[in-house]
Amino acid sequence: MKLRQKVIFLAITPLILALCTIALFVRHQAITLAQQQRDTIQQAWLASKEAELKHYVDLATRSVAHLVDSGKRDQATLDEAKRILSTLSYGDDGYFFVYDFQGNSLMHPRQPELVGRNLWEMRDVNGEPTIQRLVERARAGGGLQRYIWAKPSINKSAPKLGYVVPIENWGWMLGTGIYLDDVDAALAKIDAQQSRNIQSTMQWIALLAIVSALVVASSGLALNISELRVADAKLKVLAQRVVESQEQERARLSRDLHDGISQWLVSIKLQIEAGVIRLGGDADQQQKARASFEHTAGQLNDVLGEVRRISHNLRPAILDDLGLAAALEHLAHEATQNSALPVRFVARGVTDGLPDVANTVLFRIAQEALTNIERHAGARQVDITLAREDNNVTLTIADDGAGFDAASVAIHPKRGIGLRNMMERMDAIGGQLAITSSAAGTSVQAAAPLPGKPGKPGKPGKPGKPGKGTRA
Repeated sequence: MKLRQKVIFLAITPLILALCTIALFVRHQAITLAQQQRDTIQQAWLASKEAELKHYVDLATRSVAHLVDSGKRDQATLDEAKRILSTLSYGDDGYFFVYDFQGNSLMHPRQPELVGRNLWEMRDVNGEPTIQRLVERARAGGGLQRYIWAKPSINKSAPKLGYVVPIENWGWMLGTGIYLDDVDAALAKIDAQQSRNIQSTMQWIALLAIVSALVVASSGLALNISELRVADAKLKVLAQRVVESQEQERARLSRDLHDGISQWLVSIKLQIEAGVIRLGGDADQQQKARASFEHTAGQLNDVLGEVRRISHNLRPAILDDLGLAAALEHLAHEATQNSALPVRFVARGVTDGLPDVANTVLFRIAQEALTNIERHAGARQVDITLAREDNNVTLTIADDGAGFDAASVAIHPKRGIGLRNMMERMDAIGGQLAITSSAAGTSVQAAAPLPGKPGKPGKPGKPGKPGKGTRA
């Protein structure tokens, strides 16, 4: 998996996990709330129906109270009471019934076929003795009782909530009830509606997750494309600058060889040829030949010095032979002689132990910094410090010249290649580069970790305010 794909994956995965967690939490809370709402509706509905049933039974008992209170128990009085109760109804499934305490049906307006029958042993579909439970409730003083009974309007058994009271004078049980299948249907409808609401919420959350993931992926893709274009542009400029730098270095070497060494070698060749001719002459010519050879030897020394200078610029042998501190001291001495700019070098602590590649990197950074100072800073003094700090070897090049905006120069596609080269060199060895610049001067600090001892280089300092000069 490529880096940009990993970045997009790491951006989308927490988002999807968060949305899934939210969805599960919302679903759990919705189900809990729906159950609580269902229970509340059911309790409220049943409470109202229970009160309603009690009022119905009170109304029925009052309608026959004058007959009960008369003390009569003849057949005519009982039949009159049954007639009155049979006329009291509230809908197709709302009626009153009368049983005696032995389970005999005395009055049932919706099921007259049961009248006169003993239903004491009658049991419902669940095997419960229906009449026995009702009689027990009536003997206990009356109250509510749940049971299953045939519903007249549909001619099917349905759960029913009954309310019964005793009529002690006559040994009767008077009661009525309401069927609960309508309640169950209403609650089922509520459950279905809540389930659809929960499902709709989950679908919206899923849609939001998909849209969010697509937005993140699209944004990441657009950012990657944009960054790739910028990186490609910078890479092309950098490659061009590298080629230009190589060509400039080759041109410089060509000039040094042609204008310096080549001219000296031609002059030496001519002097040697002239000396060889003079060796065949008289004593005076031989003496001149001797002087010519001595002059030629001096010129050869100059040529050797020039070769050493060119070789030192390519890679100083002293860096391999005596180490980084000696090479930097020699670099400071050469910079002072060549540019008339005072460059002081100080080494503190034991700075040996770095790998060859790290020594080369620090030396090249010092070279690049001195070149920039000479070209752009207009400094009067340069200090180079090599020091051991904890598990790092730190190189610091500080000048008192005009500062520059390090941040803007570092990211400019056509400028600051020297600074970018420094940063890339330090990144390659696991070190850090800090550049601070202001109108009072500039400080370049490079920290390289010692092998086997991971260092903690300081974080790059904040760029100073733009100064009068700009460095490349």
